[in-house]
Amino acid sequence: MTKNTVAAAAPQEQTIRDPKAVKVKRALLSVSDKNGLVEFAEKLAAHGVDLLSTGGTARTLKEAGLTVKDVADHTGFPEMMDGRVKTLHPKVHGGILSRRDNPDHVQAQKDHEIADIDMLVVNLYPFAQTVASGADYDTCVENIDIGGPSMVRSAAKNHEFVTIITDPADYEAVLNDMDTHDGATTYALRKKLAANAFALTATYDSNIATWFSRQDEEDSLPLPTRISLSGTKKQVLRYGENPHQKAALYLIDGSNRPGAARASQLQGKELSYNNINDTDAAFELVAEFEDPAVAIIKHANPCGVAMGADTLEAYNRALECDPVSAFGGIIALNRTLNKDTAAKIIETFSEVIIAPDVESAALDVLKNKKNVRVLTTGAMPDVTEPRRMVTRVAGGMLVQSADTGILTEDMMKVVSEREPTEEELADMLFAFKVCKHVKSNAIVYAHNNTTYGIGAGQMNRRDSSRIAAMRMGEAGYDKPPHLAVASDAFFPFADGLIAAAEAGVTAVIQPGGSIRDEEVIKAADERGLAMIFTGMRHFRH
Repeated sequence: MTKNTVAAAAPQEQTIRDPKAVKVKRALLSVSDKNGLVEFAEKLAAHGVDLLSTGGTARTLKEAGLTVKDVADHTGFPEMMDGRVKTLHPKVHGGILSRRDNPDHVQAQKDHEIADIDMLVVNLYPFAQTVASGADYDTCVENIDIGGPSMVRSAAKNHEFVTIITDPADYEAVLNDMDTHDGATTYALRKKLAANAFALTATYDSNIATWFSRQDEEDSLPLPTRISLSGTKKQVLRYGENPHQKAALYLIDGSNRPGAARASQLQGKELSYNNINDTDAAFELVAEFEDPAVAIIKHANPCGVAMGADTLEAYNRALECDPVSAFGGIIALNRTLNKDTAAKIIETFSEVIIAPDVESAALDVLKNKKNVRVLTTGAMPDVTEPRRMVTRVAGGMLVQSADTGILTEDMMKVVSEREPTEEELADMLFAFKVCKHVKSNAIVYAHNNTTYGIGAGQMNRRDSSRIAAMRMGEAGYDKPPHLAVASDAFFPFADGLIAAAEAGVTAVIQPGGSIRDEEVIKAADERGLAMIFTGMRHFRH
């Protein structure tokens, strides 16, 4: 993972004079993440830096043979209240916040015997990790860091004189700077580290606020008066949707949802912005099904979806729906990718394959197409998980809960004279699940747990119906004995339904709710169609 850290500058043979370079004479270290801590502290000590520390950090350094002064000894005030109070003291914050070029600050330090602290090394209590572990309420509260963020903000504010380090990945850059500048750090580095520090505290507070907002038992996903979003940069992408746009992938802090963002890439070229966006859409769609299923996506819309006895059958069925559009598409599976399915997939050019896991034999097959990006997630996402979805608009953002709506039997109402057959009902339910993941206006034809035609993103439902029918004709399907059509919203006029009937539809599933519902029902009855109203809409923009 690539973090938002400061790139290390290579040491230089000659000292570079920086008028704002600050010699590091005293450093306070208090970290929960102790990776690289001892090695870093040893090199600070080699530069003659006095070390202050607290609790477990101090023990780790002392056990390594380093000379360390406890903060309690430095302040003359003991840690108390189970460690809640230890660094909240004027001798800590005064030493961090004082301006070295301000005579009043310097005099105050002398009057109150406050020594300079030139470097602060702090990373915070693992709050997000504690929440993600399923810890109880009290444990989560105790993992809200108070002293750490306070010191970090103090040091970052006073970055003109103090070096603030919040990520072990920045140790190397700091040491290189000190090696180059006779134990001092440059203003440019301190300023970059301060920016990282404020980003960390903002993220930390955002995670806490989000968690607290979800503690109301009456609302598992509230929309609070103030909302903040935080994420950690995983990687910089080559560009955005187009080459002239900048882009990066950020992981939402506190979320472990399996998907494209957190997947492991086993092979293939670097993922692009569009790859990640489309792969996310494909994987979320295929998660809707319990039986083996495959979805093929192009430009965030499905061009083929199917279930089968196994992934090979599901893939073959999904591909048949629209093999032209599937070229260069994204393939998502809800089962482990096996050798036979992999061999079939590479017969057609694909950009990305994503699955919860991949057999080693399948990976051997895929290596013959080394540019194909292969991703594994370790698990499938829960389609019912409450979560917020955010869309930027000029000057603001739209926030809504995710479409986790699941159609249940008691929601369905047969409105036609004819009841659907068991086979038709299965087709209807399958098509309605797919419809949820198709851009509006959405029409999906389905037979035998396979999409036969998909009409997406049109300005009217009649055209979506006709496009779906055209796709069905291009695929060369024989007219099946039963064919379902799903619509993501009601038919505002009978023409969309009539177009579907002309394509061979025998059963219709739609939300209902139009002022012309009676007209649409009449058109269905005149053509002998079975029709169900769900009362649930699945717009997707």
